[in-house]
Amino acid sequence: MAVDDETLDRAFTALGDPVRRALIARLSRGEATVNELAEPFAITKQAISRHLQVLEHAGLISRGRDGQRRPCRLVPAALEELTGWIDTYRLATERRYRRLDAVLETLEENG
Repeated sequence: MAVDDETLDRAFTALGDPVRRALIARLSRGEATVNELAEPFAITKQAISRHLQVLEHAGLISRGRDGQRRPCRLVPAALEELTGWIDTYRLATERRYRRLDAVLETLEENG
C-alpha cells in the first residue's frame, strides 16, 4: 500500500529528533508509561510527553488505557509502511548497480 506524502513527512519529521528515536527504540522492547520512558533522560516528563505527542500524531505510537496507567506502544504497521517506502528505492538502486556490475563484467571479459 502506498504511503501518502503527508504521512511520510510527519513520520520522518518525528524521527528526526534523537530523543524520539530513543523512545521508539525503548518501545520496541515493549509498552511503557511516560514515567518509565522518562527515566533515562535528563529532561522533564512534560518534555517527554510532548515528544510522545509528536510520535502519536505521526501515527508511530498509540496510547492505551490500563486502569490508571496510559501505556504507550509502537504501531508496527506504521513502521512497516516506512520501511516499505524505503525498500522501494533501495531495491531500485540495487537493481541498477547489479545491471552496472553485469556491464562492467562483460567489458572486462571482452577487453
